Amino acid sequence: MSKWYPKKGRVIFHVDMNSFYASVEMAYNPELKGKAIAIAGNPEERKGIIVTSSYEARKKGVKTTMPLWEAKKLCPELLVMRPNFDRYRTASREMFNILADVTSFVQPVSIDEGYMDITDCQQLGSPLEIAEAIQNRIASELDLPCSIGIAPNKFLAKMASDMKKPMGITVLRKRDLATKLWPLAIEEMYGIGSKTAEKLYKLNIFTIKDLVDADTFQLKRILGINGERLQNRAKGMDTSPVDPDAVHEFKSIGSSETLPQDTIDFIEIRQLFTRLARNVVRRMQRKQAVGRGIQIMVKYHDYKTITRSRKLPDYTDNDGEILAVSMDLFEKHWNEEPVRLLGITVQDVAEKKEVAQQLDLFTYEKEASKEKLYKTIDELTEKYGENPFKKLGGKGLDVEPRTSFQKDFLNDYQRIDRKNKS
Repeated sequence: MSKWYPKKGRVIFHVDMNSFYASVEMAYNPELKGKAIAIAGNPEERKGIIVTSSYEARKKGVKTTMPLWEAKKLCPELLVMRPNFDRYRTASREMFNILADVTSFVQPVSIDEGYMDITDCQQLGSPLEIAEAIQNRIASELDLPCSIGIAPNKFLAKMASDMKKPMGITVLRKRDLATKLWPLAIEEMYGIGSKTAEKLYKLNIFTIKDLVDADTFQLKRILGINGERLQNRAKGMDTSPVDPDAVHEFKSIGSSETLPQDTIDFIEIRQLFTRLARNVVRRMQRKQAVGRGIQIMVKYHDYKTITRSRKLPDYTDNDGEILAVSMDLFEKHWNEEPVRLLGITVQDVAEKKEVAQQLDLFTYEKEASKEKLYKTIDELTEKYGENPFKKLGGKGLDVEPRTSFQKDFLNDYQRIDRKNKS
């Protein structure tokens, strides 16, 4: 690197570790290198689910969330290992330390990926040389492979990092969109899942280029405001910043209501809590958010106010679960005096798209076992316009897969980063 290159416009990196869990195991035990290995929740049971696998296993057809028995059938020589989460956390922290040596503008989005803004980076070399230096350092110091996308914004950088794996570096400029991005199938676009893709198929949108050329009104009709947002990203437009503090943001969504008159009627109190839980969930759904802290507020007839809260083990946007926790908190702390106002607030809220996509092992197996049930619920909901099971009372059915380990890592990162800054 002979000189510093001034940048024209933003230069964003997306650093994505390749087959992270499996790669960490290979780095820890070099004898595993070159072999077909997989990380699974319960290797001793055939009903286990594949969490991740090495590229050697993937070449044989082994995929994430595949039942273990099916993976073994496709790849008889597959070595199946239990996860070592402490090992993965350690490797991830070291990786992010390397990124932080290049620029302070680093935004982790999960345990194995993050964005970097190197626009004003004073390191010598072109963006491509800086990316190569990062990739080589991670490989030499941690013995781990990664792919890096280089682009003028976060969305294009994310798409670029997926274009060459493992150990790839891909530059995606706006002038390259017509040849590199737009020919891709629509389901390959970041932010478009299988359900969204099915809706787009009905509009004859099968490639990203089709999305670019689609009628914006039609997109908004079937996808709401997200339709226009996706189209703008397909056109290469994304102004969202690389925000190092995004991992520190703790948002909340709440709803409160004053009763017509002070009451000690438990049925009336529960009815209000039910209404508040539904209001909160509606607001969360509009923001495409989930949360894992629940707080209730109780204002008594004499205006004395108390708040009580509980941290959940997983993220949720389920009104039944929110109601159940709220009622439990109320019953434990109510002094049986007349109540004037009640409130429910969901705390530690995050956007679904920003919550890490890899589920923890136990959630993988639980959600996979419910897949047929979810499909039936989706079909009934589409036919009748509302989830019919929500009318049956109780806690309802939580059909939104949740995360735990990945988000826990972000919380760890937050604590460490704050400690370093203090």
